[in-house]
Amino acid sequence: MIRIGLSVAAIAGASLLAAGAVRAADAPAPPTLYRHATLIDGTGGPARADMSVLVEGERIKAVAPDAGLAAPPGATVVDLTGKYLAPGLIDSHEHLATPPNRHAAEANMRRDLYGGVTAIRDMADDLRSVGELARESRAGEVPAPDIYYAALMAGPSFFVDPRTHAANFGVEPGKAPWMQSIDAKTDIRNAVTLAKGTSATAIKIYANLPGDLVKKIAAEAHRQGMLVWAHTTVYPATAAEVLAARVDVVSHACGLGHAVAGTPATYQARTPMDPTPFLAADNPTIGRLYETMKAQGTILDATVSIYAEQDRQRAANPKLKPALCSGAMAAALTRQAWRAGAPITTGTDWQAPWDDPWPTVSHEFAALARLGMSPGEILHSATEVGARAAGQAADMGTVAPGKLANLIVLTRDPTADIENLKSLELTIKRGRAYPRSAFKPLAKGDIEDDE
Repeated sequence: MIRIGLSVAAIAGASLLAAGAVRAADAPAPPTLYRHATLIDGTGGPARADMSVLVEGERIKAVAPDAGLAAPPGATVVDLTGKYLAPGLIDSHEHLATPPNRHAAEANMRRDLYGGVTAIRDMADDLRSVGELARESRAGEVPAPDIYYAALMAGPSFFVDPRTHAANFGVEPGKAPWMQSIDAKTDIRNAVTLAKGTSATAIKIYANLPGDLVKKIAAEAHRQGMLVWAHTTVYPATAAEVLAARVDVVSHACGLGHAVAGTPATYQARTPMDPTPFLAADNPTIGRLYETMKAQGTILDATVSIYAEQDRQRAANPKLKPALCSGAMAAALTRQAWRAGAPITTGTDWQAPWDDPWPTVSHEFAALARLGMSPGEILHSATEVGARAAGQAADMGTVAPGKLANLIVLTRDPTADIENLKSLELTIKRGRAYPRSAFKPLAKGDIEDDE
C-alpha cells in the first residue's frame, strides 16, 4: 500500500495528467482511496463526516464510512482529514465554437477544469470542432471537462443570423446536420437521424418554429433516444407550447416573460420587456408554467448571470443595445422558479474575462445566491440537476459506486458559503487528478482577441 500525507498536493507528481498526457491503455493506474473526508454527495442531503471514496480507473468503486472501507493492495491513499469531497461541477450552458477558435476553447476549458468543472453542455456550435474537442477531452489529451452537445434546429428565417454563418463555414446555413432549417415540408425523422449522426446528445430547438413543429421535433428526438433542449420561448411557439412538447430542458428564464408580454412572431422581432409585472410579486401566469415544469420534471437553465453581466456592460457603455430583460427581471423569474420547486441548473451562456481565475459558472453561483438560493441548493443544481440536464445522471452528478470519479476537494465547506468552492484544492475527472496549484493563469488573448 502506498500512503500519502495530509496534503493532496503530494499526489501532483504521481497522478497528475493535467498536461494532457494520456494514461497508457495497457497500464491502468492503481486504485486510489480518498479517506477521512466530509462528503457532500450531490443528492441534496446533509454532509457526512469521516467518509472514504475508493476510485478504480475512471469510476468510483465504493463509498463508505472510513472505518468500513479498507485500502486494496497497491492502492494510493490520500488523507482528506479536515477537507470536503463533493461531485464535480457542471456548467449547463457554454458555447465553444461559434466561430471555432481552438486556442480560446482550450483555454476556457482548462480554466473550467482547474476550477472544478468536470462536465459542460455545449448548446449548439460548429460540431465539427466541438466533436473533436469532446473526443480529446474524453481521452485526456487536453485538460478539459467532458462535453455533451446539441445539434440545432430552427425555422428557415432564423438562418440569416450571422452566428449561423460562423458555425457553418463551407456549408449553406441550415443545410448542415448540426444546424438544420426546419419547416412544414421537412422529413423530421430524417432530420433527427442526421443530427444524431453528429454524436450529439440532444436536439436544441432554437427559434422561428410554430408549436406544432416543436412538438413533432421533440417527439421524434425522444423516439430516437435523444434529449430535447429548447429556448423557453421559440417564437412564435409560446412557452406553454414548448412545455407541452415535453422538452427536457428550457434555457433562459428571461424568455418566459413573453408569456405575459406577448410572444413575437420571430426571434428577430424580440424587443426589451417591461420588468414591472415580475418584480413586486410572483406572477400568476409564470407560476402556472412553473407548476407544469415541476410536474413533468422540465429543468430550467436559468442563465441569470448573463443578464447581470449585460447590465454591467451597459452601465459602462450606455450606447450598447438594450437587452431583452434586465438582471433584476431575470433574477425575479428565477427566484419564482426556485420558490415553486421547479428544477434549476447552473448554465452561463457567456464567458468571464480572461483575467478572472475562476470558471464563468462561479458568477452563476453568485447570482443564484443573491436571489435567495442556499449554498446547498446551488451545489445540488450544479451537480445532480446538471447531470440530469446533460442526460448523464447515470454516470455523474452524485458520489456513488459505479459513477464516474468526477470529484472536487475543498478546504472549506461549500454548503456554508458557495464562495467556498474557491477553496478548491483538487479536481478529479474520470479518476485523473488536476491540482489547483498546477493551474496556469490565463493571459490576455487566451480567450479573447487582443485589442
